[in-house]
Amino acid sequence: MKKPITAALVSIAVAGAAHAHHGIANFDLNTDIELVGVVTEVDFMNPHSWLYLEVTADDGTVTPWRCELRGATVLRRSGWSEEMFPAGLEIRITGSPDRRDPTTCYLGTAFFPDGRSVDRYGQLTEPVREIPADRPLRLANGDPNIAGDWAAEQQVMSDPRGQSGTLVPVSVAEQLEPGELPPGVPAFPGARGTDLSFADDPVDAFWNRRPSALPLTEAGAAAIADFDGSSTDNPRLRCEPTNVIFDWTFEMDVNRIDQTETEIRMRYGSMGIERVIDLAAAEHPADIEPSVAGHSIGRWEDDVLIVDTVGFAPGILSADGRVPHSDELHIVERFSLDTEAMALTREYVAVDPLYLAGEYAGSDTVLISDLPYTGTTECEDRTYVDSPAQ
Repeated sequence: MKKPITAALVSIAVAGAAHAHHGIANFDLNTDIELVGVVTEVDFMNPHSWLYLEVTADDGTVTPWRCELRGATVLRRSGWSEEMFPAGLEIRITGSPDRRDPTTCYLGTAFFPDGRSVDRYGQLTEPVREIPADRPLRLANGDPNIAGDWAAEQQVMSDPRGQSGTLVPVSVAEQLEPGELPPGVPAFPGARGTDLSFADDPVDAFWNRRPSALPLTEAGAAAIADFDGSSTDNPRLRCEPTNVIFDWTFEMDVNRIDQTETEIRMRYGSMGIERVIDLAAAEHPADIEPSVAGHSIGRWEDDVLIVDTVGFAPGILSADGRVPHSDELHIVERFSLDTEAMALTREYVAVDPLYLAGEYAGSDTVLISDLPYTGTTECEDRTYVDSPAQ
């Protein structure tokens, strides 16, 4: 019997879908495709990995193809490795075709010569979260100990092939039939059978017809008016950091926190943001150099870390939500640690009187990671760029 899907898990699923890639719209997920070829190369990277192969037609013509996989971080957390796809391996792939490039595909399932197969969202290993038995719960001064490596729970499509359904945490996907939607959760935009999947230009429809997720001021609306979601406008498609809210859980990358009694350092695995939270200062300095990370001061209140951050360079709060921010952005975060689950929950509220007519608020949770922090994963958006080897 399936376990009931709790409201808490569904809320996580909805939040995760809002942070997802738009790249699914590049593919016609209503159409199935099958390829048999020989692997020439595989590149594990963010935001998407790529498998390159040569497909030989009945007349002997050899055509180079490439198929998109998930990003390197989630693949490795799922037990995948580059060694699965050695050069010369004959492989059969089913998936969906690219809408613009006739020799690009969306990998749904890979079939290996020895009879094994793996779906796009296949979990080859179970996450192992090792929490040291001697991990102190507090520092010497009594502050909660939040140091360590942290990562959001992985998100997968409820259809293991990634063609239908929606993005949900792994723990929710285990309770669903392939492609099933949790109660109250819509299908992912662009998934098989959705309105977006039948649009003449789904990429254009995703970005240019999408309203802002928040009411904007006149200045805010003007700032986002020409945003089209391309690498010109979207920092993460340029492999650049977005902001301290978005990047903390994006790609389910592994982050690291180092902590002393006077400061907390946060290193983001996604796009490499580094923050220093000053616990000794009561006020921000007057001469802050604007940056993506801003300037943060913090204090502990009843075991909750309250972080106040200002001094941001203008940018994007949410690309998928078409929400810009100015240099007047002000973010307050509240971090609390569940010591039994070893889960670090953050609630945040962002205000920007110049661009936003309302508050940008939300929450997220990271867990002690199943993999160690290794720094920022190699990133290159190759959506419509050939491999250097071809």
